[in-house]
Amino acid sequence: MPSERELRRAAYVAKAKAEVGELARRGLVMAGHTFSPVLFVKGEPNEGERNGAPPLSGADGTALRKSLAALGYAPEDWVALACTLDSGEPVGRDLVRLAVTTLDPATVIACDEAAANVLRDAYADELASLPDFACAMLAPGVVADVLGMRFLNLGGFEAALADPKQKQIMWARLKRVPPLGEPI
Repeated sequence: MPSERELRRAAYVAKAKAEVGELARRGLVMAGHTFSPVLFVKGEPNEGERNGAPPLSGADGTALRKSLAALGYAPEDWVALACTLDSGEPVGRDLVRLAVTTLDPATVIACDEAAANVLRDAYADELASLPDFACAMLAPGVVADVLGMRFLNLGGFEAALADPKQKQIMWARLKRVPPLGEPI
């Protein structure tokens, strides 16, 4: 006979699977590890991603995962969300909010301006209430606290990989969101 704790855990796992399954059923394209502390949002797909590859499966994903490791994150501490559905249509603001709420990250990173625009739209009310204008606009490189999550707009990570100076800028931006550590 399973203990009450085992039953609760099984119920929680079943609920989480159902919620993530619902996101996939609604056409969201994701990669990585669900319920990770870092959620990458990608708005500008590269050629591979336009041809069906999951988000961050190219050089940008490799570089982002290496950056997270250098910051002290575990290899499984990331999940990626594309801003287009599997049908090619843009993800609506309500579905973006549902995905972020379901995945429950501590840090949300917009990989490019298209992703930042999607987040700006989805969290317009919360961003507008922030006292700092740069945070409210999700300016590249600025960390904003939105509903208890850190939001960071990299402002074009994949494009920066071709320029050593821009890569350094991206690294400096990523260093602003180190792992938070375990709760006390």
